[in-house]
Amino acid sequence: MLRFLPAPLLMVISASLAIINTAIIGTLVAICGVFKLLAPKQLYPQLSRLTNYLMWCWSEVNRAIFKLVNKTEFVIEDNSQLSKQHWYLLICNHQSWADIVLLCMLFGSRIPMPKFFLKQQLLYVPFVGLACWALDMPFMRRYSRQYLLKHPEKRGKDLESTKRSCEKFKNMPTTVINFVEGTRFNQQKQQQSSSSYQYLLPPKALGIAYTLSVLGEQFDQIINVTLAYPNTNPSLTPFKALLSGKLDKVVVKIDTIPIDQQLRGDYLQDKHFKRHFKLWLDQTWQAKDQYLKTVLNKD
Repeated sequence: MLRFLPAPLLMVISASLAIINTAIIGTLVAICGVFKLLAPKQLYPQLSRLTNYLMWCWSEVNRAIFKLVNKTEFVIEDNSQLSKQHWYLLICNHQSWADIVLLCMLFGSRIPMPKFFLKQQLLYVPFVGLACWALDMPFMRRYSRQYLLKHPEKRGKDLESTKRSCEKFKNMPTTVINFVEGTRFNQQKQQQSSSSYQYLLPPKALGIAYTLSVLGEQFDQIINVTLAYPNTNPSLTPFKALLSGKLDKVVVKIDTIPIDQQLRGDYLQDKHFKRHFKLWLDQTWQAKDQYLKTVLNKD
């Protein structure tokens, strides 16, 4: 443990180690990605297993790094029965880059290594973008309403990208993670979105509904995760707190939701299903918001 060191020094040490870890593992994964392009298709599953194993190694090294600088208390509410042999859709609230690191640490040895829906811009981040591409993570290019009005030919292109990405997951147990809010929560975004939730942004239903329509019969369950960072210094984001040894407590609630016919349908064309799905997702988010209110001890 290095917590006796000053927080700025801890941040430099942990950030440097994390960057080195990401650079090394990211380079190895990217090399495997090149082999995926060049190798015969029958070798694709073996190369995918190798890239998933490298991602697990990245997660385990991160675990060691952050244990070196943090003494975090984890409070986990979990009655789920999970397996690395099953397919899952994992939904979670999104507050910080720390969410990604922690989800990999918490679930990497329990379920198939997760695939995140990523913004298109992340493709160009050194080491990270190419590695995520080699890991078959879906890159989403979201278009604004104003852009689509000027370029109607782009309508539906992001959904086509989602479908192509999901098709790759049918032959190997996979966990797909969707941060349903679409972006990290903060007070400014909450006010701009006119959110009716105290600790969450409004959920975006289209992405998760479309994923369920493509892979719904393949997914065994939805894993519903709620992350909270109580007692974190308000001047620090959870990610900065994680790097600087100030992440004192993490609360995690894990529920599983069965996938039935009521959660699979044509969100774009079936208005009745669209209303039903949005109602289900809103109720799920209301329960999540109430739980966060309890955990964070605020009225």
